[in-house]
Amino acid sequence: MAWQPRAYRPAEDGIDPDVVPQVRLESGSRMPGIGLGTFGSDHAAPGEVAEAVLGAAEVGYRHFDCAMVYGNEPEIGQALRAVVAGGIEREALWVTGKLWNDKHAADDVIPACRQSLADLGIGYFDLYLIHWPFPNHHDPGVDVHSRAANARPYIHEAYMRTWRQLERLVELGLVRHIGTSNTTIPKLELLLRDARISPAANEMELHPHFQQPELFDYVRAHGMVPIAYSPLGSPNRPERDRTPEDTVDIEDPVVMRIAAAHGVHPAVVCVKWAVQRGQVPIPMSTRRRNYLANLRAVTQDPLTPEEMAAMAGLDRNCRLIKGQVFLWREGQDWRDLWDLDGIIAS
Repeated sequence: MAWQPRAYRPAEDGIDPDVVPQVRLESGSRMPGIGLGTFGSDHAAPGEVAEAVLGAAEVGYRHFDCAMVYGNEPEIGQALRAVVAGGIEREALWVTGKLWNDKHAADDVIPACRQSLADLGIGYFDLYLIHWPFPNHHDPGVDVHSRAANARPYIHEAYMRTWRQLERLVELGLVRHIGTSNTTIPKLELLLRDARISPAANEMELHPHFQQPELFDYVRAHGMVPIAYSPLGSPNRPERDRTPEDTVDIEDPVVMRIAAAHGVHPAVVCVKWAVQRGQVPIPMSTRRRNYLANLRAVTQDPLTPEEMAAMAGLDRNCRLIKGQVFLWREGQDWRDLWDLDGIIAS
C-alpha cells in the first residue's frame, strides 16, 4: 500500500528552528546548519523516508537533502506538501536536489531538474548538485565489480557542458544555488577557473575518522560550504561499500568517552563535532528519537575546546563510500576516483 501523508502537526518536544545554527553562503543566503539526509533506498522504503521527512519537519528540521536516484522524491513531495499545507512557508525550507549520472547530457539536465521539482512539489531548489563528477550510471543493488558499458573517466569539457546547464537553471529561476558533490581539489580548480557561476557548496564524505582536512580547508577558502554526508560513519551504508579495513566512528574510545561525559549517544558527539567544526551534516535516520536527538545536539551542550581538539586527532583517513561502481575500466582501484596524487586519472 502506498504511503499516505497525514496532517502536519508541530511537535511539543521539538526544537525551535530559529535556534538551529545557520551557515551563511557567499550569496548571503542562510542554510540551516544541519539537514535530514534522505538516502534510504538500500534499507528504507520510500514511504518510510517520507514519514521521516514529515516527522523531522514537525520537530524543527527545515533542511532536506534529496536526490532523484534515491527513488523516493514523489513520496517526499507528499510530505513536503503536507508541511507547507500545515503553515510552514516554502521560503522557510532548504531543499537540496542532485543530478544523477545518467542525466549529464546537456539536453537532459533541465528536464531532470524539472521532474524532480514536480515530484517534490516545490517551485525551486535552494541548492542543486551534480551528484558525481562521472556520468557513469549503475543499476540499483549492483556489486562493486559492476561497470557501466559506456563508463568513462572525468572529462572536464563534458563536465562543463553539464555545469553550463546548471547555470541555466539559475537563470531560469528553478535553482537558487548550484554546487558539486564527491569532487576533488584538482576537479574543483578546473571548475572554479571556467565557471560563470561558482559552486556554492561541495557535498563530501566527512566524519571523525575521515576529516579530509585539505579538501575541507580548500572548499571553505574558496567560498563553498562543506556539506557532510555519512557524518556518523555511515553505519547503515550498503554492503558493497564495506571493506575489512573500515573503522567505526561511534565505537571510537574517544568518541565514547566524550559521549559519556555529555550523557548522549556517540552519534550525537559526531553531529556536535561536525557543526562546531564548520560543516553541515545531513545524517539520515527514519527513527524519530534519532533525528530529534541529532537536531537537539546542535542547539545545546556544545563540545569543549579540549573535546574538539581530541576529535581533531581522530582522523584515520578512512573513506567509507569508495565509489567502486563508478570506475570506468577493469583492473582499477577505487583510489583512481579521488585524485590522491593531485592528478585526475584518465
